[in-house]
Amino acid sequence: MTELTYIAPCHFGLESVLAGELKRMGAQAVTPDNGKVEFSGGMDMMARANINLRTAERVLIKLASFPAKSFEELFQGVKTIPLEDFIGKKDAFPVKGWSLNSQLHSIPDCQAIVKKAAVERLKAHYHQDWFSETGPMHQIRFSIMKDTATIMLDTSGAGLHKRGYRAKSNEAPIKETLAAGIIDLARVKDFSQVYDPFCGSGTFLIEAALKALNIPPCLRRKFAAQDWGLCDPIVWQQERSRGLDLMKRDTEFFARGSDLDPECVALTKENAKKAGVLKKMSVITADIRDFTAKENTITFANPPYGERLLDRRESEQIYRTMGKVFRRMERAGYYIISPHDSFETFYGRKADKRRKLYNGMMKCQLFQYFK
Repeated sequence: MTELTYIAPCHFGLESVLAGELKRMGAQAVTPDNGKVEFSGGMDMMARANINLRTAERVLIKLASFPAKSFEELFQGVKTIPLEDFIGKKDAFPVKGWSLNSQLHSIPDCQAIVKKAAVERLKAHYHQDWFSETGPMHQIRFSIMKDTATIMLDTSGAGLHKRGYRAKSNEAPIKETLAAGIIDLARVKDFSQVYDPFCGSGTFLIEAALKALNIPPCLRRKFAAQDWGLCDPIVWQQERSRGLDLMKRDTEFFARGSDLDPECVALTKENAKKAGVLKKMSVITADIRDFTAKENTITFANPPYGERLLDRRESEQIYRTMGKVFRRMERAGYYIISPHDSFETFYGRKADKRRKLYNGMMKCQLFQYFK
């Protein structure tokens, strides 16, 4: 088990960003696809990816991929997988998955078939008819896309967006992994100055600081695969030490933020303190109308978006204000994410570049202004 194939799911639109991350950390055979990146490496790469990836949702071991137009094909395909290489006789192995554009479209039925095939495979190997599933969790995941089934094993456990610093959030937070992707696209460096005038729970500011200081986002959390007994604990220790050694402790980076709500300002400070980056940050209570553009500053914004008509009109007025105060400056950039189809109309200027992204299930655009 020296070399494995892995799949790292990500937000649609961030595949190239995630692929770049993986290449920089030494992953092999990096192949981007819709909503995911496939790569290969040893157990050390599994640990490194979990600890260091900023834009991946989780790290999965790819066990097999095969045609599955019928339940019988799905059953037989799963049954041929050497699950005993990963799953012990007492381990838990629940099943989750999804299907799209395939003849096998019933998720509950597919889950039942995958589970049944896994049980039959393990029964034959361990010579037992019943599994207590009281041991460590080995989450089996499947995807069926255009009649091709892919079976995977989740090494992460909780999603990698759960860094550990954001126990609380405001009403409309941007996901940490999405914020990290936008920050990568903006090319935040260890000397950058950044600003967020709608800081909310501080995600943009904190993720920018983690990137600039090269702090591994999941350095202090635990992963499902650590309980499996397949990877020497020393490997995890070495990868955490590697992450610590690569941190940049003396940089010119600084983040500034503001929010109209004092509770959001307090929450941002609290989360930044948990993340260990509060010293690189200043956050105040302020209205977007008081924003002052600065040279050599990258501004990130996830402005309010109202579903109700009144809230929507208020949001559109905020977009107009942003268009006035986000002035063109020397070496200044603005990265604004919004689901509003007419954002540019209210902002008053066409974006220099746009990128389609998804914030959760909501289709958005990243409007980029840097000229």
